[in-house]
Amino acid sequence: MKINHNHPYHLVDPSPWPLTTSIAAFFTTFGIVLYIHGYESGFSLLILGFFILCFVVSLWWRDVIREATFEGHHTLRVQKGLRIGISLFIVSEVIFFFAFFWAFFHSSLSPVFAIGGVWPPVGITPINPWGVPFLNTLLLLCSGFTLTWAHHALLAGRKKQTLNAIVFTLILAVIFTSLQAFEYETANFSISDGIYGSVFYLATGFHGFHVLIGTIFLGVCTLRIIKNHFSRSHHFGFEAAAWYWHFVDVVWLFLFVCIYWWGS
Repeated sequence: MKINHNHPYHLVDPSPWPLTTSIAAFFTTFGIVLYIHGYESGFSLLILGFFILCFVVSLWWRDVIREATFEGHHTLRVQKGLRIGISLFIVSEVIFFFAFFWAFFHSSLSPVFAIGGVWPPVGITPINPWGVPFLNTLLLLCSGFTLTWAHHALLAGRKKQTLNAIVFTLILAVIFTSLQAFEYETANFSISDGIYGSVFYLATGFHGFHVLIGTIFLGVCTLRIIKNHFSRSHHFGFEAAAWYWHFVDVVWLFLFVCIYWWGS
């Protein structure tokens, strides 16, 4: 029996997903630690935890989509809270990347004797910023443009234009990830090559992971557009994906300027 509430808020039903997600995340992180320290069972635990995490998160997102699209729980007041939530999440991501930039500038502005007293350290040949990194910068800037195009087309109620624009964005995202993998494959230093390798691969690697998450996010939005889940006035899922993707674009600009260009 449906209960009518006299308030605009969404009282979420009891769900097993928070507990199962935390358990899966524990298995994943614990598996990573065991794998790094050479335990044979570490990799198996990592794969198990990651598989459970992906499975549970997909079910959790399915429930959220159902609550928003088919059950009508995402009122204007709820959407306002969700916008605040995604904004705070992006702020937390900014702080996360701030730590990598702090480590980079701490080491590069006053290089210690152990790395030769210079930056880049002795023995490190940095990647040419005007090759693959510059091309990736252009790709991400173009993806931001096509995503904005998709958003405006959605607001105008033009489904075909919205799909075309978001598909272009996904293609650019896949090309970016492929070029990033090629860059890692051809680089003449690794993550174990001192502070330079550690900071470079952690910063660019986590950014690449965020690009992958953003690509999946936009892919889900593409399917939802095809299924007519979004309207001109009710499309927070798409807005959240767009905000996240623009954050990824901005972080890459800082990575390109600071680490690839100035740092080389």
